[in-house]
Amino acid sequence: MAATVHRIKVINDISDLVPILRAVDSPVKLRLVQRLAETWLTVDDIEKEFGSDGARALASFEKMKLIDTRWVTREGRRQPVRSYHFYYSTINIAVTSPLAEISEVLAIAAMPPKEYEKLERRIFEAVGADGKFFSDVAEELGMTPTRLKSLVKRSEKLEYRGHRVERIPPSDPEA
Repeated sequence: MAATVHRIKVINDISDLVPILRAVDSPVKLRLVQRLAETWLTVDDIEKEFGSDGARALASFEKMKLIDTRWVTREGRRQPVRSYHFYYSTINIAVTSPLAEISEVLAIAAMPPKEYEKLERRIFEAVGADGKFFSDVAEELGMTPTRLKSLVKRSEKLEYRGHRVERIPPSDPEA
């Protein structure tokens, strides 16, 4: 019997709340998080139980670095397949922040998709194919650092790498 690993997600930057809140912003995502906390599932398992919405949710969890992966062998298959499990068993929120910043983060996490997509598109265009330094993007778009961080952390098209905001390359369906 394998030992259970207890991992704690420590949130000490207010914008780190966005991925956690977005991970459970629909009934499908909430049920998937609960299932992934209980057991390891493959993409096929997820699609059977949750449909294409589950597969999209899984992709967003991967981008947010909320899930762990391992290869498993399945009866009748020659090649191992990747399985997924929720990475954290506990979340520790240790944040002190001005009310204006907390309000902004919560507003971005709850923002309607169409409104969010407009902002995401502006950031996507601003960073270009090569990416851009975070502070340059914030200045160019007239956004506070907290707002920009929160918007990027919600995105499935953008991410932070070092001090840069970059586009996420399209995923390889064969991976």
